[in-house]
Parts: sequence; C-alpha cells; structure tokens
Amino acid sequence: MSRIGKLPVNLPSGVKVELTDGNVLKVKGPLGELSQKVDPDITVTIEGSEIKFARPTDQPRHRAMHGLYRALVHNMVEGVSKGFEVKQEFVGVGYRVDVQGQLLTFALGYSHDIQLLLPAEIKAEAAQVKKGENPVLILKSYDKQLLGQVAAKIRSLRKPEPYKGKGIKFVGEQLRRKAGKTASAK
Repeated sequence: MSRIGKLPVNLPSGVKVELTDGNVLKVKGPLGELSQKVDPDITVTIEGSEIKFARPTDQPRHRAMHGLYRALVHNMVEGVSKGFEVKQEFVGVGYRVDVQGQLLTFALGYSHDIQLLLPAEIKAEAAQVKKGENPVLILKSYDKQLLGQVAAKIRSLRKPEPYKGKGIKFVGEQLRRKAGKTASAK
C-alpha cells in the first residue's frame, strides 16, 4: 500500500469538496477554487471531513497514481485554506525588482530591464531593502503548481552562478560553490 496514498486528506472548516461525473474533484475555500481531473482507475470517496483514495491493483502505474492524486488534492486543500508563499532573493550589485500590481520589472545586470506579467492568481510584493541587504521578492498564491512554475521562470532569468553566487535564488537555498583559480607558483 502506498504510504502517501493511504492517508486521508482532512478538510478544514470552510473548505467544500465536490466530485463530478467526469472524475473531476473541485475544491473551494476562502482563498479560491481549484479543480483536478483524477484518473478513472483511482476511486475517490468523500466521507464527512475526509477524502480517501483507493487503487484497484498493485500495478506500478496504479501505485504511482494513488500517491500522486492524493498529494495533488492535499496541496489543493491546503492552498485554498492557507495558501502558499515563495521568497526569492536577488544577489548581485544593482539587482532589484519593482512590483506594480501584476507587472514585475527586474534589473539583473543586462543592458535592459526585464518585465514579467504575473497570472491573476499570484500576488507579489517586494520586501523592504535595508542598506547592505539583498532585495527579496515574495510570491503568494493558493495554487502550488502555478506558484512553483512562475518562481522557476523568474529564477531562470538569472540563475545563481557557482563562483560568487550572483543571481536569483530561493531564500534558504544552499548553493554549491566552486573554488576560483589560484595563481601558479613558478
């Protein structure tokens, strides 16, 4: 039995779940509404304030789908009730981000500024920068998949380099650093 798949998903107060005919699970909460199509082989049952998942056989495909859909629905329930947050740090001289509603403007050491329009589900704010600290961008959303995709897109604009660590990194991320060249002793 899948260790993740056999765990029930507990529904907090204020979260409503609906299972339609096409095996589509809709989760509605105070922060928003999400839906996920579940594989027809996986059986979904809603009992009181719990959602349970079952698989028909122990085939590798069914075992994989069992844990996957339970995890996706758990993230949906947690997202519409609490929400998710990602913090990104801009390391480098002159690296900064400006937030104007859904439009982000990045200064990342290129000859031009880069602009990115965020989806409506994501809210962004730039943390106040004290002298000597790196700028931090805080992204919040109820959709974990979309939030991760947008955060990865922002990070790809200037990935951290391994020598000085300049670039966009997640707060708390440990970067693998390399030693620089040393002068030869001749």
